[in-house]
Amino acid sequence: MRDGAWWWKPTADLLRDGIGTVTRSVALPSCGETAGPASGGLVADAAALRLALDQVEAAIVVGQSYGGTVIAEAGHHPAVRKLLYISSYLPQVGQSQGDIMSDEPDPVRVKLGDGGLLELEGEDVSSFGRRFLHDTDAAIRSEAWDRVTAQSTAAFTTPISRAGWHGVDSTYIVCQEDRRTSVVLQRFHAARARRFVELPTGHHPVVSRPDLVIDQNELLL
Repeated sequence: MRDGAWWWKPTADLLRDGIGTVTRSVALPSCGETAGPASGGLVADAAALRLALDQVEAAIVVGQSYGGTVIAEAGHHPAVRKLLYISSYLPQVGQSQGDIMSDEPDPVRVKLGDGGLLELEGEDVSSFGRRFLHDTDAAIRSEAWDRVTAQSTAAFTTPISRAGWHGVDSTYIVCQEDRRTSVVLQRFHAARARRFVELPTGHHPVVSRPDLVIDQNELLL
């Protein structure tokens, strides 16, 4: 998915208006969110996160889905105070995103597209909406589908060299109605976090239920 700012905006708006917290999303090179086509994979994405952290004194870092693997590869950074994972992953050194997802009972199908990039296979706006955003309305699902993009293969095949979540205060949100990442896999990774909560949402609560996400702020601030 591209345009991380769009996905994060519903939650960002509530955080800003409700408790005055200023947030930003990090553009990921592997999704083509920076200059040029999708490239660079996990290492470039982790470097983008570290660059963003270099610009602040303190930050709470949110990893949604693949974002947790980016947090791991980014390693420890002095600006990071806490971590929040949403239907995400806390991988150990040597694991790749592909390894993490390899035992999923109903995996999302992908294919190798132009330029060696990975693309969703066999999806359209309806099937994508049912799987990723079934707890939103049709307009949001359509806008989300417009932001589906190819991603660098290296985002999925590169083993992580660091585990940036080790020793950092962390909270994990398990999305109980997720149709993309199984609850079993979520709970496995949630057990590695300092604490976890379970919410009755699909894969993207930052879009569908931002109110429930920010209700967890007492676990973070």
